[in-house]
Amino acid sequence: MELLLDEVESPIGGLLLVASGGAIHALDFADCAPRLRRLLAARHGAVALRRAADPHGFSSRLRAYFGGDLGALSGIPVEPGGTPFQRRVWAELQRIPPGATRAYGEIAASLGRPSASRAVGLANGRNPISVIIPCHRVLGASGALTGYAGGLERKRWLLAHEGAAGAAPGSGPR
Repeated sequence: MELLLDEVESPIGGLLLVASGGAIHALDFADCAPRLRRLLAARHGAVALRRAADPHGFSSRLRAYFGGDLGALSGIPVEPGGTPFQRRVWAELQRIPPGATRAYGEIAASLGRPSASRAVGLANGRNPISVIIPCHRVLGASGALTGYAGGLERKRWLLAHEGAAGAAPGSGPR
């Protein structure tokens, strides 16, 4: 399978955007490229990545988001793959608006599985489309910043960029 690859610069590092068929299949930080390749291989098997400038206009929309247009990522078609439960979690993440956060338990409850916060956390960690499927908007039960594949400083930056309360560098839980 051939997928289109573009690298998009951002204030928090380069991002690798992988698209095909009018949808994004993966988006991760360039320094997380091995993770991105693992996730693509798990989903598609052998893939060929062909460089493409701004596939389907997605790179431009990502740049607009980092430039301050927080709505620029809304409605971008995504094809994350995953299990039915993971897809439900990722769909729920996309319902969290910029500037808002949710706890793992809140997401589990919204899915009708209030005791599944650990499973929600695992699905969150396997999200192949960073930023657009906004796993950075999920916090621990206490409001603490918890795990983010791109690193907690990037998570903090993304939340501050979106205006989330308590997201400024050095601030504590929300």
